[in-house]
Amino acid sequence: MTEPGNIALISFGYFDRKLMTLLAEMVEPEIPFPVLIREGMLDISEFYNPKRNQYDGNLLLKELEYRYIGEFYKTIGIFNVDLFIPILTYIFGQAYLNGRCGIVSVHRLRNERYGLIPDEQLLLDRLVKEVIHELGHTLGLIHCIHSECVMRSGTYVEDIDQKTTHFCEKCRNFLNIDH
Repeated sequence: MTEPGNIALISFGYFDRKLMTLLAEMVEPEIPFPVLIREGMLDISEFYNPKRNQYDGNLLLKELEYRYIGEFYKTIGIFNVDLFIPILTYIFGQAYLNGRCGIVSVHRLRNERYGLIPDEQLLLDRLVKEVIHELGHTLGLIHCIHSECVMRSGTYVEDIDQKTTHFCEKCRNFLNIDH
């Protein structure tokens, strides 16, 4: 296992550089490791399922692990496509518990998806929460029952809006983080 070090947020597809920079700046205070942003190249067409009109999160996560974990302690791939796993209609993100990588998609985090006015700040807030949540899984955390904890499970985007970007005391203690 790689010694603790840098966390990589790797964007796949077009993402505004400012958004990625703000994302890293907002994630880093919650995770006790430096957060770096990178750009990745991956032909995701082979992960597309035409029957569902979505991309297979399980296969995408395996590919990310195979190609991109390399020099980084933990890696989160950021995508802009609709993700699913076979047992769920859709997912916002996914990670290997105690693993080295995870994925997050902004596709269902955007207000426009729900017929609402675009809100870049709300998108950023949701994205930060999802990235921290998936990093929490890679660091060994399971879903939490505390309503405001970032590790609380989120089935709907409204669930994400209701939680904070912070780990609850129990989760911080597990991670040995002082806040």
